[in-house]
Amino acid sequence: MSAALKLDDVAIRFGGVQAVGGVSFSIKEGDFVGLIGPNGAGKTTLIKIIAGLLRPDKGSVQLSGVDVTADGTAARVRRGLALTHQIVRPFREMTVLDNVALGAGYRRTSSPFRALMHLDRRLEYERAAEIIAQVGLAGTEKKLAGSLPLGQMKRLEVARALAVEPCVILLDEPLAGLNHAEASKQVEAIAAVHAKGITVVLVEHNLEEVMRICRRLIVLNNGLVIGDGEPREVMADPDVHEAYVGGGMASHAEA
Repeated sequence: MSAALKLDDVAIRFGGVQAVGGVSFSIKEGDFVGLIGPNGAGKTTLIKIIAGLLRPDKGSVQLSGVDVTADGTAARVRRGLALTHQIVRPFREMTVLDNVALGAGYRRTSSPFRALMHLDRRLEYERAAEIIAQVGLAGTEKKLAGSLPLGQMKRLEVARALAVEPCVILLDEPLAGLNHAEASKQVEAIAAVHAKGITVVLVEHNLEEVMRICRRLIVLNNGLVIGDGEPREVMADPDVHEAYVGGGMASHAEA
């Protein structure tokens, strides 16, 4: 099975700080991988590099065998990458249905704004309605996105990412700020995404849920990979345990 996402010796420095120090890994199509590590490990920086929000000082990023290191975020989305943010970013004055339909029309036009101006958007709205139901938001279609509680807004973020028909979806702390009930609903939505054959990379501090749903863990510490493999084996590694104990596992801040 070919690699959906591959990083080769990716590194970036901010001033005198080596945020990511030469990370290499390959994720196969359809896998469900947790990217974890203590505070300041470099997870968010690495996700931004994969998404095209940051350009690495060296190394390469490949999507489905294509080198996208020099491509911007929009080009990577067209190649099948989607990203959800820890801080949700819907169009708050638009309805839930319009938010998702906007994403569903992304591949059919040169920009999301032109997608919104389609005169005949029945296909986009039909697909949007299906996705909204899939992530457990049926009945909210006509509500303004900004009126949703945080749990539903987080699921809307997943729906918007799913609407662009991704091959790989990066989820940046999708459970942050949620209570147990809402976190469970969000996990169900994420599991439904993966069930469609989409490769999922999950950055999350909720280790209980990460251990439950991920097939593989990649652990970062000080910008380097210190663990990679089956979740229970990785978490039993003394180096991983030491990194978490020293990094303050209970904290939710990311540097």
